[in-house]
Amino acid sequence: MKTIDELLAAGVEGKRVFVRADLNVPLDGTTITDDGRIRAVQPTVAKLAEAGARVIVASHLGRPKGAPDPAFSLAPAAARLGELLGTEVAFATDTVGESATATAAALTDGQVAVIENLRFNAGETSKDDAERGAFADQLAALADVYVGDGFGAVHRKHASVFDLPARLPHFAGYLIATEVGVLKKLTSDVKRPYAVVLGGAKVSDKLGVIDHLLEKADRILVGGGMVYTFLKAQGHEIGISLLQEDQVPVVQEYLKRADERGVEFVLPVDVLVAPEFPDLKTKAPAHPTVVAHDAMPADQQGLDIGPETRKLYAAKLADAATVFWNGPMGVFEHPDYAEGTRAVAQALVDSPAFSVVGGGDSAAAVRILGFDENAFGHISTGGGASLEYLEGKSLPGLAALEN
Repeated sequence: MKTIDELLAAGVEGKRVFVRADLNVPLDGTTITDDGRIRAVQPTVAKLAEAGARVIVASHLGRPKGAPDPAFSLAPAAARLGELLGTEVAFATDTVGESATATAAALTDGQVAVIENLRFNAGETSKDDAERGAFADQLAALADVYVGDGFGAVHRKHASVFDLPARLPHFAGYLIATEVGVLKKLTSDVKRPYAVVLGGAKVSDKLGVIDHLLEKADRILVGGGMVYTFLKAQGHEIGISLLQEDQVPVVQEYLKRADERGVEFVLPVDVLVAPEFPDLKTKAPAHPTVVAHDAMPADQQGLDIGPETRKLYAAKLADAATVFWNGPMGVFEHPDYAEGTRAVAQALVDSPAFSVVGGGDSAAAVRILGFDENAFGHISTGGGASLEYLEGKSLPGLAALEN
């Protein structure tokens, strides 16, 4: 995989450089609530601009259905990128139409532009190779060189991620190079003990990575909504908690395999329960009750790990040399259910381990709960991409950059 440093060494002054970024930031209307992904790509864009490149930044945002939708416009992200760069960033109101073509053509050396949401064009996500290829051809016409730096999208076989690099000289940006380097530390020559913390809503989202990590991890700590399928698999009452009933046999098999391989599965000893899901808009007090993991009322649901589990998990992480964390321990967006996630984050801050926060809600939680990002070994920008890499899958966007 050729890197951006090789591109810079060859010279980029006057060249149109297409940067596939991941500007898929959370929005409240037009207000960005977490700009982490924009800040992550800023070094690549800044370095190219400083070297005299004419930089065209592209990304997706949300899931528009192959047509323009103002709710998913990249205009707020373009404005924020300009603030971070300290310079005006031009914005094209389409992807490959008149505005994009004119905006790209008008760039002078060192200037930056952002084109509109790539998913406003159905060709970006099409499963038809010809349709994707046609869109990639149009994107390629805008630039001379391709730089892939949208790690959060490299697990997608999309036009701008997979097809476009084949049409232009291509290089990996700083973010992708960093992400790949970090993930290699989690898959080869891992320093032990190696602990993995998995949370989030659905156990089905994590089955592949659990299957793979059973061969690599020393201990796996589980929280979030997915943990109730584990507790159900152990025969416990889980009330009206989130449950994937069809995954219970799979979880039982994983627990058996872990026992046979000497991998420690650590599950909650107590949980916070309430009869209703909390109001995340008003954040009105929810008044949860702490109960033992095997004493959940039939009419209530688990919404966070309990205080004894927080202590247990902190102790299990204290002596780890390597930690990978993906997924919150509870409904961290509500203050009454944020302490489990906070406890895991604090345990990683306190630990000397090389810690990787695996993107998605975990990365958002770290920032929302006020932790210094520099206190962690690495905070990934791609939750799904990180998980698929750890599953041992070939990621289309990385494969394209390696060819």
